[in-house]
Amino acid sequence: MSSLTEKDRPIVQLLLNTGTCPRCILRFCCVGSQMLYRCPYKDLMKDLKEFLKNNQEKEDPVCFDVVDPPCKKIRLEHTEEGPDGLNHNGALQQIPAVNDENTAMENSAVKVCNVCLGILQEFCEVDFVKKVCQKVNSADYQFTSFVFSVSLPPQLSVRESVFTRMAVIKALEKIKEEDFLKHFPCPPSSPKNLCVALEIQCNNGAVFVAGRYNKYSRNLPQTPWIIDGERKLESSVEELISEHLMAEFKAESFNFSSSGREDVDVRTLGKGRPFAIELVNPRRIHFTAEEMKGLQQTINNSSDKIQVRDLQLVTREAIGRMKEGEEEKTKTYSALIWTDKAIQKEDIAFLDDIKELKLDQKTPLRVLHRRPLAVRCRIIHTMQSEYIDEHHFRLHLKTQAGTYIKEFVHGDFGRTKPNIGSLLNRTADILELDVESVDVDWPPTLDN
Repeated sequence: MSSLTEKDRPIVQLLLNTGTCPRCILRFCCVGSQMLYRCPYKDLMKDLKEFLKNNQEKEDPVCFDVVDPPCKKIRLEHTEEGPDGLNHNGALQQIPAVNDENTAMENSAVKVCNVCLGILQEFCEVDFVKKVCQKVNSADYQFTSFVFSVSLPPQLSVRESVFTRMAVIKALEKIKEEDFLKHFPCPPSSPKNLCVALEIQCNNGAVFVAGRYNKYSRNLPQTPWIIDGERKLESSVEELISEHLMAEFKAESFNFSSSGREDVDVRTLGKGRPFAIELVNPRRIHFTAEEMKGLQQTINNSSDKIQVRDLQLVTREAIGRMKEGEEEKTKTYSALIWTDKAIQKEDIAFLDDIKELKLDQKTPLRVLHRRPLAVRCRIIHTMQSEYIDEHHFRLHLKTQAGTYIKEFVHGDFGRTKPNIGSLLNRTADILELDVESVDVDWPPTLDN
């Protein structure tokens, strides 16, 4: 049973006389019942008035009739006499009683609280709650639960003190009372105006969508290609997918991530590359499996440059599986290779017998502007050659993720060792490259 006892009476009386609102008074008296704070302001003022009146007539405590766990009690420490109403012996000083029920009570009702600056006077009332509800309803969000948060003015931290009790006591011991009161009236004076809610904002938790994409164009980057503020190509994989998700989920923005990336001139074939999109502040969040399948079809019908599959809602935690052990995963490629000297089928046949070839790859020149200079060890697990003519052959490779395939072919001026050119003892270059598979078992395969 949450209650105010006899020892709370002088505290209640002092705070009312100095312009503190009822809810702040309950806080300072360590009343923990949420139900009490929900009561209308006028009812709380009336209850406090009755509490003071009843306790003047008898010694028994008067309790607010709300079932709750026992509340915390105030412990009065022995301190020197100060504005908190304690004398040298730690006893409460006699504080004038509120005899005229129209004096302190009504004055407190119209004053702005000197502690919460009116926040607990206005923002806990029915009218403000209605404003919040109207804002939420007009924002047209789908949600199943909600969290109400308040960004408070920084002045409150100063008024309620961000320091520990002992730190404050030690600081006060070094300051003369008259000097302190010159700059900091105690209790603090009541402000003239109430705090107002500058803005009521609604935000929904992010929704995550995952799938796999195929890229069929050799003129399409994975993400927007913008250099010095100038767009180089009109679209990208992420834009072609996200524009439809943004529209359907009514999201504010998005963040795109994937299991690796391919160059603008590289196709991604097979089952595609895993990707995930975080949709920020979506208004719509509930989609059935059939609706997701329809959304997938909408994306696929919108462009012949990409296709998506296994489109589904996932959790934030599940996205981590896409990145787990990324360098330990394998990828398979198909590379069309040119050689300066004529070749015969038997000249490239030995490549098929090479297994677990270790490479030392210095950061390629083409990515040195955005990657740190380092030598990375990568592995070519298997190779399978396919002869085309005297100057062309196709090479199918299974490699460790993170291997630079183009540099493995032409050598990058000796920065990748060994390379196809050095193995064949001739100049080699790559004409086309396709990603045939990204061996990441995520997201789960759906019946598409």
